[in-house]
Amino acid sequence: MAVLSEKNCKDAKRPEEKEKVKPLRVIVIGGGAAGFFGAIAAAEANPHAQVTVVEASREVLAKVRISGGGRCNVTQACFDPSGLVQNYPRGGKALLGAFTRFQAKDTISWFATHGVPLKIEADGRMFPITDNSETIVNCLINTARAAGVNIRTGTPIVAVKSLKTHFEILLKSGETLECDRLLLATGSNPIGYKIAQELGHTIEPPVPSLFTFNIRDEKVLKLAGVSVNPVRLRLSVPGHPQLEQTGPLLITHWGFSGPAVLKLSAWGARILHSSKYQATLLIHWLPDLKPEEVRQKLLAVKNEVPKRAIALYRGVDLPHRLWQYIITRAGITPEDRWAELSNKTLNQLVQELTQGEYQITGKGVFKEEFVTCGGVNLKEVNFKTMESRLVPGLHFAGEILDIDGVTGGFNFQSAWTTGYLAGVAMVTGD
Repeated sequence: MAVLSEKNCKDAKRPEEKEKVKPLRVIVIGGGAAGFFGAIAAAEANPHAQVTVVEASREVLAKVRISGGGRCNVTQACFDPSGLVQNYPRGGKALLGAFTRFQAKDTISWFATHGVPLKIEADGRMFPITDNSETIVNCLINTARAAGVNIRTGTPIVAVKSLKTHFEILLKSGETLECDRLLLATGSNPIGYKIAQELGHTIEPPVPSLFTFNIRDEKVLKLAGVSVNPVRLRLSVPGHPQLEQTGPLLITHWGFSGPAVLKLSAWGARILHSSKYQATLLIHWLPDLKPEEVRQKLLAVKNEVPKRAIALYRGVDLPHRLWQYIITRAGITPEDRWAELSNKTLNQLVQELTQGEYQITGKGVFKEEFVTCGGVNLKEVNFKTMESRLVPGLHFAGEILDIDGVTGGFNFQSAWTTGYLAGVAMVTGD
């Protein structure tokens, strides 16, 4: 039988006298998609952690509410990571490994598990079956609260200090918060860039991405509402290689919009910014046909109905109003007959149909959504954990990173992925 000495008796402590282990303190700055997903992932991976979301505005998940015209384009039905990364003008290479750990099918599964099934539309975009973004907002807020996440709104941040053992966060109110792990998920908000830079990170200059093209041509603008699918677009800026996209185009009251334009704006974001949004847009209105095939179609119409007005018998599959506009660009009047069409004018018409030139004079805004390229340099982040390579305990997620995708749910997917990986890593070290 063991006998305790007097010294051992003094050193021995009752269970209730043992020093309590302090819970891990996690703060997420930014109440958007990436921030909320990261907070939930952290709280669910470690229920003992104290997780707090700090949002400067009075409302969380504002961008989620307005996305997809109020329906919320949650993700894209692309389940191959190598194919998925092709939709990111910046960040695709870094995201490849991240998508092998959490990708679109994981997003679908996560929301289904939390009571929100998603549906796939013809173009691959995925929405909640309710077609209401509030479904996604409520799911994230309710799940966060159920997991014990503390949500603080109307709480602007002034500065962040990285100390040896923890972080100190100074609020505009004068209050100071402390945490062991910090997730910056501030989107394109300048305060996020400022904090990251003050902590030693390099910021790639943020410029707009995903925008429409302004065209100063009153005759084009009168065609507002006309759409063509598909068209092939080529962006020409002196001193830069041409960029190309194929897809639907919509003529608006200010110029050109539609998926093809938005994708082209994303890939050409920096080029267009450097040119002050002055560029030449070349449009092939019939991308399934080569110029010579277009010529033969037009000659066939000329032979079949030589006495008919060119304005009324087009011979190619284009909206009637658009056809009438294009022939005027080729110098053809509404009264001209096919029999009167000279070879020179025919060549000009083929040129307008396959390589028509339009001058971009500025950019518009894609609905109420705002996407930027630029942000924290990706080489300074470990994409297995989303942790800073410069500041231990500091993590990043979402648009604060130099990552941006084309339209179709890709920007949300990078937010879910980086938020999830950061959240889990902060509380488990994995």
